[in-house]
Amino acid sequence: MEWLLMAVLSAVFAALTSILAKCGIRKTDSDLATALRTVVVLLFAWVMVFIVGSAGTIGQIAPKSLVFLILSGLSTGASWICYFKALSLGDVNKVVPIDKSSTILTVLLAIICFGETAHLAVKLICTAVLAVGIFLMVEKKKTEEKEQSRAWWIFAVLSAVFAALTSIFAKVGIDGVESNLGTALRTGVVLVMAWVIVFARGKHKELRSLDRRELLFIALSGIATGASWLCYYYAIQHGKVSVVVPIDKMSIVLTVLFAYIVFKEKLSKKAFVGLCLMVAATVVMAIFG
Repeated sequence: MEWLLMAVLSAVFAALTSILAKCGIRKTDSDLATALRTVVVLLFAWVMVFIVGSAGTIGQIAPKSLVFLILSGLSTGASWICYFKALSLGDVNKVVPIDKSSTILTVLLAIICFGETAHLAVKLICTAVLAVGIFLMVEKKKTEEKEQSRAWWIFAVLSAVFAALTSIFAKVGIDGVESNLGTALRTGVVLVMAWVIVFARGKHKELRSLDRRELLFIALSGIATGASWLCYYYAIQHGKVSVVVPIDKMSIVLTVLFAYIVFKEKLSKKAFVGLCLMVAATVVMAIFG
């Protein structure tokens, strides 16, 4: 099944996105970085649209699909803004597990909205195991910066909620729409939303003083995001949401590995157990989904 391979590739590119983005927001404001990344993603997405020749089908998109694609784009924009704000405040190994908890809400919504009730008991048990794994991975920082710690946690949770809504809206919106075209249209919504926030907060003034090295990482992060999205929404369109999403969230394994290699962020024994539980639950859901 081709959509399973796409779901796996989506996870690989998503892991690269987190690490590259972290490298690009050490000095650069997270909102500005999000807006810049979105420009790259949009260009990448439209290149793919013209390569597959689906640009001419825009006029055939049903109003319902268009509305849900827009809602999906708005949810994505909100999720990105919260996610990269959390990354700028907290450790990758702590932010990513919370963000990946969107799997729990997505699976529950897929069961309710799309009737994906096959092996329901297995899915619910795995969802509970995922929750335990996330709880174990998110350890409290032993620092004096308590307020900042709370801030990254709040932004990470909001990121997960909006990410879950993104998957559900996208599943409805992409029905009957070529997946690359759907991705490009959604990205356009995210782009507008991201730059409105940048200009509203006066952060566009920081464009002149951007660090070139960070700008490169932001661009690379955008390319990785574009590749992840194209694979993900192809898988969403042709497969089951309750199967595709858990596979996509397996990117956490690679993210943790990359975080150790690049940032020397080590996992404690407790966090490692949590990671193992998350991986086990995800694999089972992917198999029995």
